[in-house]
Amino acid sequence: MRHHARIVPPQQGDVWVSASIGPSGELMTLWSAEADQRALTPVTSAQGASFPDARASRPTAARVTVHSPEMAVVAWIPHLRLAHPTVQPLPDGRVLAVGARCEWRPEGADRNAIVYSSTGEVLAEQTFGDAIGHVQTTRNGEIWVGYFDEGIFGAYGWGEEDSAPPIGERGLLRFSAGLALEWQYPELAEEVWGHLSDCYALNVDGDTAWTCSFGDFPVLRIRDGGVTGWYNDVRGAGALLVGEPRVALYGGYGPDCDRLVSGVLEDDRFRVAGEYRLVLPDGREVPQTALVFGRGPDLHVLVEDDWFRLSLDDIPG
Repeated sequence: MRHHARIVPPQQGDVWVSASIGPSGELMTLWSAEADQRALTPVTSAQGASFPDARASRPTAARVTVHSPEMAVVAWIPHLRLAHPTVQPLPDGRVLAVGARCEWRPEGADRNAIVYSSTGEVLAEQTFGDAIGHVQTTRNGEIWVGYFDEGIFGAYGWGEEDSAPPIGERGLLRFSAGLALEWQYPELAEEVWGHLSDCYALNVDGDTAWTCSFGDFPVLRIRDGGVTGWYNDVRGAGALLVGEPRVALYGGYGPDCDRLVSGVLEDDRFRVAGEYRLVLPDGREVPQTALVFGRGPDLHVLVEDDWFRLSLDDIPG
């Protein structure tokens, strides 16, 4: 990988809460001056990771910054009340914050998706469901959401007798910029490629979404609502890079946590061309605590306050 930028807090004393990658490859970072530890636990999509519980933290003042790689403060949220939030950009300077956990109650489920103005005004809110592992927006404001197993099979009240079925039971959903459900992984695709029982990897490139899910781990492309897939023998990847027909898968189980596999989408199969170990620029191993995201042809890796990147063009063809 190559070092891309060093991430500094917008104000002295601010504590890093979470980070994600926007549709233009920008880093979106959420900071809090209050450091409520329950809200500061980021959700990772690492295989076998322990995900945070559904208990919402007390309201916390937060700042949202965008790094490209220079930093700019894009929103001030005086009362952020989501548990384990991720932020993504929306058109017209709006910011989407989504809490990873969401509890169902007879009086109404948590509203864990909130759209803020740059000054922290709540413009819209909705329930996206529990156990959200991935949130990525497009430039025109579509919102792709991938769920891990508890959000698919039920937890925290979802899916129990006399309760609502899990919102994320299809594994991968798309919402509009107005937070309305527009698309979900269809049953017809499930008959061919299997149930999305845990959305391990999500990459939204332009208006096209790519995913790799627990089970048989097919590489799936969703374009204009249609699903195309390729069989895949690489198990456990938590991120993918796409530059069709080239694709690379990063991650795996146990000793394969830093594995990088590149290949080509050919006929109905992902055909491996090379397998590597990803390392930091000085040759050190990538820490297991690193946050890893795939966006388009690029892999983004956050190690504490350092931002590293790798492109498909950097991988031997």
